[in-house]
Formats: sequence, structure tokens, C-alpha cells
Amino acid sequence: MDLNMLRQFLVVARLEHLSRAAEELHVAQPSLSRTIARLESELGTPLFDRAGRLRLNDAGRLFRGHVERALGELDAGRRAVAEAAEQGFGSVRLGSETFLTLTGPLAAYKRAHPAAEVVLHQLAAEDMARRLRAQDIDLCVASQPIPEEGLESVRLHDEPVWVVTPLGHRLAGRTSVSVEELADEPFVTASRGHWQRRLLDRLFAARGLSPRVVCEGDELSAIADLISAGLGIGLVPDIARRVASRVPAAWIAVDSPDCRRTLTLHWGAGSHLSSAARLMRAMITDWDWAGEAPRG
Repeated sequence: MDLNMLRQFLVVARLEHLSRAAEELHVAQPSLSRTIARLESELGTPLFDRAGRLRLNDAGRLFRGHVERALGELDAGRRAVAEAAEQGFGSVRLGSETFLTLTGPLAAYKRAHPAAEVVLHQLAAEDMARRLRAQDIDLCVASQPIPEEGLESVRLHDEPVWVVTPLGHRLAGRTSVSVEELADEPFVTASRGHWQRRLLDRLFAARGLSPRVVCEGDELSAIADLISAGLGIGLVPDIARRVASRVPAAWIAVDSPDCRRTLTLHWGAGSHLSSAARLMRAMITDWDWAGEAPRG
């Protein structure tokens, strides 16, 4: 069992597809199949279910967690030695569902620390905790709860989420609106898994309703523009009002105390953070999220 075998296993486990994994790894599929078979033989148990589509089984998920943590420790050690040898800031790996929210602190960070390398990863919330524990990334900013076992966190900001409509919409002149009044409206929203879509589904489900989604996608920064173009209405956080102020649209309060977003910064408990990562953590934590500037 060598490091290359373990890294190949992680790619297959992530994609659950041998040919796509072989393409990403730039190896022949028969060779990759033999590597996985040898690994399973060493462990004495299958790691994947092969009835139909390839699926990671319980043993595979258990082993994946250990492999991620082991390789994460090796990578953390390599980065710590490189940082010490170079006597520099090192690099910081930051994950988030969307980076539109983080443009202010990221720009301020690069102005203050131009020598630091910043690597950004757009992640689904369900992947964040696992990758933090594996030390595959240093910091994550989440807009929805994630499992916090083995993590430390600090709440950054709590804000209202608005209903945004085109200017000519029947609700455009309202100051507030109930969820029930939105029942028949076409929604422009994020794909399933994103915090905006989960909030929309949760608000409607609590009232025995289902939203009528006419447009969904992963390009969150385009939602306000699509709404302004007349494709539908949507839920947009308060922070985006500053970013999307150029977009002609109406912003209406939702008459529900649950229509809010909470931003939280997470990192691995006890994990080694480079100087660059510690400085990034301080920048994000000290940022004045309501005023878009560092505090103090």
C-alpha cells in the first residue's frame, strides 16, 4: 500500500466512476481497476459495491476518512517545513459555497499580504467538514450548518434574506410579503444543496407548499440579473444588495423570522495553520460584515 495507490483510491471514491477517475488521473482504466483490486485484497474486504453503478460502501467510507486524514497530515507537514525553510507566509486554502460574499475581505487580504498565496475551492456544504478534518483545506465559510465534530468555528454575520422581483412585478411596491403570497410565483434559484435552495424549500415546506422553480443553477452571481431580466423572482441575501445595486430590481422583506442567512467560519480543531491561513482567519473574523470593512 503506497501513497500513489491511496491517492488513486480517493479519486475513485470521490467520482464513483472508474473511467472518469482514470481520465482525471491520466492512467489507463484497466491499470486503475487493478490498483483498486490490490488495495481491496490488502484490506481483505471490498471498498465498493459493483452491482450496477460503482458505489463506495460502508467499509470504503470508513477507509476514505482515515486515508484523507493521513494524507492531510503528510501535506500539512510538508507545508509546515516549506514555510519554516522559506521563512514566509506560505499559502492558504479557503473553501466556500460562493465567493461573491468574500470579495471584500479577500481583496483587503491581498493588499495587506501580497506575498501570500491564496487558493480558493468552491465547495458544497456537505463536503466542507470532511475536507477540513482531512486538512485538504484550511478554512471554510459556510452559509448553512455543517457537522462540527473535530472543527472550531466562529459566527461571522447574520442577515435577512430578501425576495427580489423585477421592477414591474405586481409585488414590487410592497415593503413585505408572506411566503403564502409567493406560492404561485416562478422562482430563479440555486441548485439543490446550495443554502438559497434549501432555505426556499424549507420556507415552503413549513407551510405545506412547494416552490415553482423555473430556473436553477450554480452561478449564484447571475441570480439577481436573471430576476431583473424578468425570468422570475428569488431569494437574495442582504450582502448582495451592495454587490447587485446596479441591477434594477425591487427588494422586499419576507414576513418570516426564518428567512435569514448565517455566515460561519470553520477550521480543523488542532490542525496546523500556516501564517497565511492564520492571517486570513483574522481578516475574515475581524471584517465588518455589515459595513464591508475590517473592524478596528
